[in-house]
Amino acid sequence: MSAKSNPDQNTAAMDAWIVLGKQIDLNQRHTPEESEENHTDIGTPRGRILIVDPNENNRRQITSALAELDHELIEAGSTSGALQIIEDKPVDLVMVDAQAPELGGMAFCRALRRNETTSILPIFVVLGAGQADGADHDLEMQLFSAGADECFVTPLKPSALRTRVDATLRLKFMMESLDSSEAVLFKLARSVENRDPDLGQHCQRLALMASAMGLALGLPESDIRSLQYGGYLHDIGKVGIPDRVLFKAGPLTSEEWEIMRSHSVRGERICACMKSLAPVLPIIRHHHEKYDGTGYPDGLKGDQIPLLALILQVVDIYDALTTERPYKRAYTPEEALKIMREETQKGWRDPVLVDVFADLLPMFRHTAMGDTSQISLQALAESLEQYRKSSLRQHIAV
Repeated sequence: MSAKSNPDQNTAAMDAWIVLGKQIDLNQRHTPEESEENHTDIGTPRGRILIVDPNENNRRQITSALAELDHELIEAGSTSGALQIIEDKPVDLVMVDAQAPELGGMAFCRALRRNETTSILPIFVVLGAGQADGADHDLEMQLFSAGADECFVTPLKPSALRTRVDATLRLKFMMESLDSSEAVLFKLARSVENRDPDLGQHCQRLALMASAMGLALGLPESDIRSLQYGGYLHDIGKVGIPDRVLFKAGPLTSEEWEIMRSHSVRGERICACMKSLAPVLPIIRHHHEKYDGTGYPDGLKGDQIPLLALILQVVDIYDALTTERPYKRAYTPEEALKIMREETQKGWRDPVLVDVFADLLPMFRHTAMGDTSQISLQALAESLEQYRKSSLRQHIAV
């Protein structure tokens, strides 16, 4: 299916999901027993999806496309019926036809957004092919303004629909799994990234690449989760760095450099109040240490530096080198890896981890890094295994 999403609306929806007081009570829908039963090892929990369309054939097409995701699929033929279902049994995502009877898709979106218990509910709107063309293009913009998170145009493409549904529910469940204080911290971390539009999806890329390295090293799932969280929270301390320092195009003065270097300690202090983030604190504090002891803030050396911090450091450096900045061009992957190896020879980087990263680099280049929100840990593990098998076959052939 051709998915047309409004970037601003997507960001707003993501932010809304992590605002305090705007979370649907997850415990009402998923008991501990259900959570254990409905989770795959590292996949997406089982959710409840409501499909609103007066046409039974259309509903059947959507349920068929989503069947393999193993979510609970609920159908309604009208908007009033859908609202009654939501009132009786809260859902995790709604797909509504733009011309659904009674309210219609636009008014239905507004009704859900006005209600406290559904104001953060993900809403996908399905448009007929004719509605997305010509003058009717404005309809999409109106739907986004009314609260739609995604607009899909018929005929639907099942694989694209499944991808967006899975990505949306995964993010929703992740945010709901955080307590309110954690949610505020993640919102704060996103605000740091949003201050610098050049970064793009920097935190998502780091979470993906660091997780891949963790999987390649055989780390336990708890460490993989810490690397994911570290990808998002590692620079949260920059919220306290003035723009004049953070975005200075030229070299920093010694005083400015001291301010900039303080972000790792600031970040640790911000997150230290959360017991659940204790495994992430070493990543936040130590991801700028150098292997020879010349890094900051503590001048740790070699094995003194926490492994997870070293992993995050490697992918952070690569992403920084391959991202265009006001003071430099974006280096190619080959150039970035060469620089990283030169820094390893200087004693700055862990040589083993740089080698691991270099082995995985072809997989990162093959992966669509521009939209990492759609890549689950399950998919990442499968991709890594396929890459390993492919590499092994190539070595055997040689």
